[in-house]
Amino acid sequence: MSPWKERRAPCGLQRPNDQREEFERDRARVIHSSAFRRLQAKTQILGVLEGDFHRTRLTHSMEVAQIGRGLVLNLANRYPHLKDLLPPLEQIETNGLAHDLGHPPFGHGGEIALNYVMYGFGGFEANGQTLRILSTLESHTPEYGLDLTRRSLLGILKYPVPYSRLCRKKPPEENGSDNESIALQGWQPPKCYLDTEEKVLDWVLAPLTDTDRELFCEQNNPTEYNHGYPLHKALDTSLMNLADDIAYGVHDFEDGIVLRLLTREHWQTVVSNMDQKWAADKNLLEIENQLFNSTENSGHSRKQAVGALVHGLVSSVELEQNEKFEEPLLQWNAVLPQEPDNFLKSLQETVWRNVIQLNTVQAATYKGRKIVLSIFEALSSDPEMLLPRSFQSLWKSAKSEQEQKRIICDYIAGMTDQYANRFYQRLFLPGHGSVFDRL
Repeated sequence: MSPWKERRAPCGLQRPNDQREEFERDRARVIHSSAFRRLQAKTQILGVLEGDFHRTRLTHSMEVAQIGRGLVLNLANRYPHLKDLLPPLEQIETNGLAHDLGHPPFGHGGEIALNYVMYGFGGFEANGQTLRILSTLESHTPEYGLDLTRRSLLGILKYPVPYSRLCRKKPPEENGSDNESIALQGWQPPKCYLDTEEKVLDWVLAPLTDTDRELFCEQNNPTEYNHGYPLHKALDTSLMNLADDIAYGVHDFEDGIVLRLLTREHWQTVVSNMDQKWAADKNLLEIENQLFNSTENSGHSRKQAVGALVHGLVSSVELEQNEKFEEPLLQWNAVLPQEPDNFLKSLQETVWRNVIQLNTVQAATYKGRKIVLSIFEALSSDPEMLLPRSFQSLWKSAKSEQEQKRIICDYIAGMTDQYANRFYQRLFLPGHGSVFDRL
């Protein structure tokens, strides 16, 4: 069997007459996992309690999986000589479905809060937490999490450098002694995996030559005030990243239109950054009225326009070769040429500036950050009283303060937005919660 289809568990469960391929089993394990179900109640851009139309982490992940599938089909047609190198459809779907499992409640606000409180204890980064969930925390196996195949884990590994090698050398200055003084931008984590998963990385990268591994783990070094950044990714990861970017750029733009946060004027700004020749080739020059049609058939028109945008981007993706690598899965990457890439970045920037940066959205982000900080402080002050029994057991058996803090972090990172709200209310708001409530 190919080393990329191997699993970490020495004796995996083999059921009689199970006809599924290895990557189909990976996909099933992700879909049936607790962490995947929790995505239905985690923030994508707008909070899950703000309405029932816009995307959550769950629907976003499903769209990423579907776009990833379309990318593979398109590239297999354009590059038939590389068809066998491209990931099976089940595997790229697995990567898309799993890519956001590590995100804590309240989106990036929750991520920044956890990185702040974990500073000095190994930090926190959502993509790194995804790998930790898949390889350690999920309960499909006693020791190996979901025990996915090596190739699936390689595809989900967005950043193959540990936190400790990328974190800025000087922590951000704090303006005061309380949690409310944290600067939002200053405590963003580096893009990394967590040092706790070093052994997992060793296993995932075991088939590589020493030269390939050293090159694959190259980075821009951190400075006093800036994090370092990994320089390379695997083929499957590049596909997943593009699917993620397209889903974020196009579908979150659609949410903004439907919620009346984005207008024709915003679209016209995006169009000003669109290469006219590329747009004409992809039939995207005349979709403005479809996007903003106010007639009773506007839903149909908008969906056709959104589909055209996704197709235009997916069909533009190319494969690029880096011959410095020996391993084909590292040698090839999926890339978006400059013209469609500029357009996609303009879509994302418009969503960022006119939706994410709205003061009402930022107020919700601030509130979520405060909730996460307060829960972490409370649990750290009396973990044996406040942690659930299963986490109490882990906390008591931890060998160091760093391990104890990581267990508390794992518990909070796994919370949904609603769960975190209820937990906070039970701890801090009079009249909320009962001893008979099960959290």
